[in-house]
Amino acid sequence: MAERLQKILSQYGLASRRQAEQMIESGQVRVNGEVAYLGQRADPNCDRIEINRQPLQPHHRPTQHYLLLHKPLGMVSTCADPQGRPTVLDVLPSELHSAGMHPVGRLDVYTTGALLLTNDGDFTFRLTHPRHDITKTYRVRVEGQMSPEALEAWRQGILLDNRPTRPARVEVTAQGRNHTQLEVVLQEGRNRQIRRVVQALGYRVLDLHRTAVGSVRLGNLNVGTHRALSSAEIEALLAESPVQSAPPAKLSPPSVSHSPS
Repeated sequence: MAERLQKILSQYGLASRRQAEQMIESGQVRVNGEVAYLGQRADPNCDRIEINRQPLQPHHRPTQHYLLLHKPLGMVSTCADPQGRPTVLDVLPSELHSAGMHPVGRLDVYTTGALLLTNDGDFTFRLTHPRHDITKTYRVRVEGQMSPEALEAWRQGILLDNRPTRPARVEVTAQGRNHTQLEVVLQEGRNRQIRRVVQALGYRVLDLHRTAVGSVRLGNLNVGTHRALSSAEIEALLAESPVQSAPPAKLSPPSVSHSPS
């Protein structure tokens, strides 16, 4: 069945949907010998699809993997780092390194906790679409005692880059003489959003840890290890996304690979 090229490339774990669009626009993709165009449809079983002159093998579609990682401090949420820092792919077993795995969204290098990894570009597209409302839950420790006024301003939304942040759930879970610990639930994911909001309110983040993505909770997963998502967790994440894009026709059994504890 013919589908949009960017969806085909993402389904084969070659790129996320957005990356696939960039590949098509830059002329890296050909269909039946002709340079492809954005929006073009093709059928891998009937059409010859080439990426950088290398043919796509229609029967070599990789097994889809959906993982939850407990990201350590100091690890970057990319597939490669020009500065040579460790990436989230470094903790995966070697057999997954050639499977097109990539992070679903990002956590900055100084943030720890729950991060999803997959080689299903359509899944990534669904969960990172600008209109998504997949919640992310964080444990935040802030220097000083945050005032009720600052907390309420955060809950209502403040201006970042000349547009307001969405309302957030912000609850104080502990407070000492020199710090405030919070649980924060966001429905958007702007770059370094929590750190920037805290700074705009006149405070400083001491540490930041993501405890859940949607209904998928980190639980007692050890730092630097990962586990496969269950089929129920995958379906729940897709159900939480409002993007009207067809889910995979058939979910492969969840990967059972685990990193050592």
